[in-house]
Amino acid sequence: MIKFLDLQRITQKYGDEIHEAVTRVVDSGYYLQGAENKRFETDYAAYIGSQYCVGCGNGLDALTWIYRAYIEMGVMQPGDEVIVPANTFIASLLALTDNGLVPVLAEPRFDTLELDDSRLEALITPKTRSVLLVHLYGRCAYTEEIGRLCQKYNLKLVEDNAQAQGCRYTDGRHTGALGDAAGHSFYPGKNLGALGDAGAVTCNDKELADTIRALANYGSQRKYVFRYTGRNSRMDEIQAAVLDVKLPHLDEDNNARRAIADIYYNGIKNTHVTLPVRLEGKQNVYHLFPVFCEHRDELQEYLKEQGIETLIHYPIPPHKQECYSQWSSLSLPVTEKIHSQELSLPISQVMTADEADEVVRAINAFRKNV
Repeated sequence: MIKFLDLQRITQKYGDEIHEAVTRVVDSGYYLQGAENKRFETDYAAYIGSQYCVGCGNGLDALTWIYRAYIEMGVMQPGDEVIVPANTFIASLLALTDNGLVPVLAEPRFDTLELDDSRLEALITPKTRSVLLVHLYGRCAYTEEIGRLCQKYNLKLVEDNAQAQGCRYTDGRHTGALGDAAGHSFYPGKNLGALGDAGAVTCNDKELADTIRALANYGSQRKYVFRYTGRNSRMDEIQAAVLDVKLPHLDEDNNARRAIADIYYNGIKNTHVTLPVRLEGKQNVYHLFPVFCEHRDELQEYLKEQGIETLIHYPIPPHKQECYSQWSSLSLPVTEKIHSQELSLPISQVMTADEADEVVRAINAFRKNV
């Protein structure tokens, strides 16, 4: 069996360091808002290239606190519009609607899978205040045109970097440091994953960072004094310690993922299966390796029979979800095509070349005589 993602093997890769770090936290008697959080926030900010990093409970909270902080700071208000890719995970939209903001769904390009910047300006209205850029699948979604339009219309560029830790733009900057603020997820399956839920915000704005830290601590900037109606969304010391163990290995792990991706790109030759284009000059950290097939469900079942696990990211686009039924009549054909054809192949930093070759052989045999 080739697992889609073998978290046990990934954890075992740095098992001794992780056990040592966890034991250190357990023995310290200090489990929240301590030295481990401070160390990881400092190290992650330095890695991303931002002045500030604020740990929080998870990736959804990270995005939610960014927009809530902008509202508290008077930069935005409920009813303002935020342009967001239509083919994203639902968390990107939840962060907006939870703050009373209005998502404006933008189509991606089918070849890059990222926001189509040629469609962006037409969506900007007097109520637009931000673009939420999602680096989906681990692919850098930023373009100079997106940056230019955000400057032209004075829009906050917020990055959803949940799937792209370690990814870089063509000029060498990491995703998560390309805009005004970024939300990061350290869900266990991410390229930089914790042993549970965890997230963070990176930015260069001290007021924004301070406001987010307070919001995620019940709204308090000083013990038992509450400036905001916040919530409890703090990264615990164990997760911070584990992440700080893994962080120095992130680039090495991403390179291992690229090696698997190279095997797929060089080996998969099946007219029924389409691979996404490689991004020229921009890095891809291959959080996921999506392929596209008009017979997607058949392909998934076939691979399952061959002992190969796959997942779909994602079977139902946000505008077709019951919770957002008000958008169900929207016509978003590119998004709907992606969601109807996408299948994610196994890929990780512990996957072997032999396993990848086995996936290639199986895919190349799919519908061979049809």
